[in-house]
Amino acid sequence: MGETITNESKQANIYVDFQLEGMTCAACANRIEKGLGKLPGVTNASVNFAMETARVEYTPGEISVTNMQTKVQQLGYKAITKQENDIRGEHREKEALQQKRMLLLSAILSLPLLWSMVGHFSFTSWIYVPEILMNPWVQLILATPVQFYVGRPFYVGAYKALRNGSANMDVLVSLGTSAAYFYSLYLTISWFSDGASAHHGPSLYFETSAVLITLVIMGKLFESLAKGRTSEAIKSLMGLQAKTALVVRDGQELTISVDEVITGDVVLVKPGEKIPVDGNVIEGTSSVDESMLTGESIPVEKKTGDAVIGATINKNGMLRILATKVGKETALAQIIKVVEEAQGSKAPIQRVADVISGIFVPIVVGIALVAFIVWYFFLTAGDFAEALEKAIAILVIACPCALGLATPTSIMAGSGRAAELGILFKGGEHLEQTHKIDAIILDKTGTVTKGKPELTDVLTDHHDEAQFLRLVGAAEKNSEHPLAEAIVAGIREKGISLPGTEAFEAIPGFGIKAAVEGKELLIGTRRLMEKFGVDAKPAYESMTRLEESGKTAMLVAVDNRYAGIVAVADTIKETSKAAITRLKEMGIQVIMITGDNERTAKAIAAQVGIEHVLAEVLPEGKAEEVKKLQAQGKLVAMVGDGINDAPALAIADVGMAVGTGTDVAMEAADVTLMRGDLSSIPDAIYMSRKTMNNIRQNLFWALGYNTLGIPIAAIGLLAPWVAGAAMALSSVSVVLNALRLQRLKVRH
Repeated sequence: MGETITNESKQANIYVDFQLEGMTCAACANRIEKGLGKLPGVTNASVNFAMETARVEYTPGEISVTNMQTKVQQLGYKAITKQENDIRGEHREKEALQQKRMLLLSAILSLPLLWSMVGHFSFTSWIYVPEILMNPWVQLILATPVQFYVGRPFYVGAYKALRNGSANMDVLVSLGTSAAYFYSLYLTISWFSDGASAHHGPSLYFETSAVLITLVIMGKLFESLAKGRTSEAIKSLMGLQAKTALVVRDGQELTISVDEVITGDVVLVKPGEKIPVDGNVIEGTSSVDESMLTGESIPVEKKTGDAVIGATINKNGMLRILATKVGKETALAQIIKVVEEAQGSKAPIQRVADVISGIFVPIVVGIALVAFIVWYFFLTAGDFAEALEKAIAILVIACPCALGLATPTSIMAGSGRAAELGILFKGGEHLEQTHKIDAIILDKTGTVTKGKPELTDVLTDHHDEAQFLRLVGAAEKNSEHPLAEAIVAGIREKGISLPGTEAFEAIPGFGIKAAVEGKELLIGTRRLMEKFGVDAKPAYESMTRLEESGKTAMLVAVDNRYAGIVAVADTIKETSKAAITRLKEMGIQVIMITGDNERTAKAIAAQVGIEHVLAEVLPEGKAEEVKKLQAQGKLVAMVGDGINDAPALAIADVGMAVGTGTDVAMEAADVTLMRGDLSSIPDAIYMSRKTMNNIRQNLFWALGYNTLGIPIAAIGLLAPWVAGAAMALSSVSVVLNALRLQRLKVRH
């Protein structure tokens, strides 16, 4: 992530994102974070070791971006803003290629040294080792380029760290390999000074230093390749964007880069093409595949006036679109931004790893020194070589790389996989918090239900149903009431054509009166029937039964005779019942909240299996209900549409906004459920639980590995080159364990 500056409000601080270069372990990240945090004007600094990024929140006028970059440079690293980072993309590829070349050179030079080491063991005496490889001068010639050319970055990093009064992985690697190399050099010079045979030399440790450097470089390369895979979600989201757009300017059709489209442009989208930007249809009809955004596989019909979203696919008709949101304002760009910010943020659990990493290296150097003294003076009676070998093994096995990677790699992989499932966590802290939820409050309208009334029941009294609906539809099509619109839409879906209306009158509080094909129709309440002297009492029982099931029922009379009932209801989303069952299986208390009357609310709740209902609650009262549950010691999630539920979403421990993301209700919520159905709630909790389990596994293995490895090395059961291989393997294994999150399947 490069530089991104946004104003939270007129008085708020702004932030900048940097790409960092030169970090080798979590201790480096801690040092940069502390260094930036101490600068005047900086209110918060957060460094992500896995992504190699820093986010700095600061007060404009008190400090500049250049001041921050200078501070990072003083600490021995490099901070690059977005513009510079985009230019340096090719440079980073060259650096990766250089790293591979270094590994190859190091491996070629180290292999003969490793072969010579085989000759030292009695159990490998059957393996042939050329005499020349046992020559100390040959070993020196092979080891020196590895130590000082390939290993130069470790010395540079160690020098910068020590100069700033701290220690990192580079210090451990430099200390360990230098001790082995220079002790071997001393033995080689002593052997030569004594006039020893050119073919037989002392036991040297050149292979220890060379093989260690090779293994560390190989581990870092594997680690960077694996880390690259943790950001696959961002890459796949970016890959959804259209590259070009066909726009109409000055009466001419021009194909331009999507980055050049401006608000107000008229964009033409042919069948099969991606819609390049967010906008409104001004001409044409088509169906659009919005599955990339909503997860809904059925294409959505679009006509003049309808909104369309960039990166969705136009299926079968030509559309002329007026661009309303371009560039960073589009829904997809907002989603990418949220995922990037979540991947770059820290979960509170990471503080444990940060604290340990910060004090780990000095402690390890101390342990290695104590081990050397104990072995040299007490256990080996002055055998410098053996005591040194034990100290080197401790220095190498204790590198805290795995510890630094444990949390951020899991956060990256977990939030990335969640985004693919249509769940956007606003930050690592929300991803962590979600797994603790034990009570969920669901808004009824638009969350449990579709939020749009539909025609559900038709009861006729000895009439042909199609003819009955034809008359009802003709009368209701003149009304602007939402219930009338639902009735007309339901009748038209049945393929029934509607005749014209000869007269129409809306009677507020009662219903409507209309004349259709010479017949007089009355549609409305019991009071409407009574007002016009229609005997509809035989239908009252059926009407009450419908009302008790949460529906709005309307009586119909034709020519002053009762003819039937039509009922409409805000229907339940298909996935609601299964999702609530899953939440209960997870041990979570589910509560439904609504402004509707209690009878309707309880009827809806019964259909989906919710026992706890809070009815007739005003929007401002929803936040109070959240507080009441929190006062009982519950960790509460509020799920709503993010508009009238904003106060409750903001005050809940975890606020979840259900929506398509076009109105980006992400501002009030901590989590946005893009797919707009309740199944995303258990999915979000499941992803949070799995991610936290993954982090705990990583921390356990990273800490356990170091805790167990140091004493094993101290008692002499670990050769330095084995310690180096284990250290490299630990970092790679942590990243690979995090990557398992990208293959998680959720159940529906």
